[in-house]
Amino acid sequence: MLSDFDRLDTGALPSPCYVVDEQVIRRNLDILHDVGERSGARVLAALKAFSMWSLAPLYRDRLWGTCASGLHEARLGAEYYGGEVHVYSAAFGAEDLEEILTFADHVVFNSCSQWLRFRERCLAAQRKRPQLVFGLRINPEHSEGATPIYDPCAPGSRLGIPEAELTVEALEGISGLHFHTLCEQPFEPLARTVAAVEERFARWLPQMSWVNFGGGHHITAPGYDIDGLVNLVRDFSHRHDCQVYLEPGEAVAIGSGVLVTEVLDVMQSGMHHAIVDCSATCHMPDTLEMPYRADISEADMPGVLAYTYRIGGLTCLAGDVMGDYSFAQPLRVGQRLLFEDMAHYTMVKTTTFNGTRLPAIAIWNSATGDLRVVKTFEYTDFRERLS
Repeated sequence: MLSDFDRLDTGALPSPCYVVDEQVIRRNLDILHDVGERSGARVLAALKAFSMWSLAPLYRDRLWGTCASGLHEARLGAEYYGGEVHVYSAAFGAEDLEEILTFADHVVFNSCSQWLRFRERCLAAQRKRPQLVFGLRINPEHSEGATPIYDPCAPGSRLGIPEAELTVEALEGISGLHFHTLCEQPFEPLARTVAAVEERFARWLPQMSWVNFGGGHHITAPGYDIDGLVNLVRDFSHRHDCQVYLEPGEAVAIGSGVLVTEVLDVMQSGMHHAIVDCSATCHMPDTLEMPYRADISEADMPGVLAYTYRIGGLTCLAGDVMGDYSFAQPLRVGQRLLFEDMAHYTMVKTTTFNGTRLPAIAIWNSATGDLRVVKTFEYTDFRERLS
């Protein structure tokens, strides 16, 4: 973690509750701003990873805008964050696209067929708003991911256009290309991916005025080769005379947040169990999708410390389990636990399965100690999602 959450007064919070340290968000945004200033890239916040708009004022003098995966994220970016609004979707519905064309700056299509279907409508909107430009997502057919569910270059992928399917006709009206192949990765996979793009799409790059390198860049993580990234962007921009965009998502929020939860029950059933008032499937779904084991503050791997428990959520799903953890002291009902690094891809993915209460959302300033709850959820939030 990049913040000292040991100093957080969890007793002052409802449970469960996401807590985000605004000082770490500032730190991450400052690093991303520096990358943009030094490299010439325009750095956008990927709202799909972290869209806590209460903190949007911190973005306005640090990043160049936002990128979205659909209408609602795009509207949030336009209404709260400022700067450029970029939108990509695996497929656009006609009504959503009609609205997007009234305020977006970049609209990126996933297939030649969608672009050709909507091209005349798009170019008509562009005549009214000349800042509106269009791009195509390409598939470099170069995999760097280790987890198939997160690999958009896997065989048979629906994401992006292979070079063999691009045509001169399809590129009429297109000013840029977009690729997104990474997931929480360091600089070296990006460098290899860019080389693959330059090799496969060499004949198309000279006619592009911008290229978007997508997201998945762990730029703010300790040890990331920032100078390597800066030099890569500079060299690419110079070689191809184009504007480069970066779309970090997790990098904005990495190390900034925890999920505070409370132990509801301690029981024995073949082993020691602790049931908490949050849920892996509802509140931290990536721990099941990736899958990965989230760290708990002051806990260790099973068997390392004196007392080992299987930590489980409160839903009826048998697999709603966070994992096995050991603690120096026995867990007790009412005790608060902190799941670490729980800002990105948590709030944006939460569900109310079983009618489970969504965690409250709080902002903490680790420099001043100021702590405020900015959002709580009740029965009506569950009810109004249904009919």
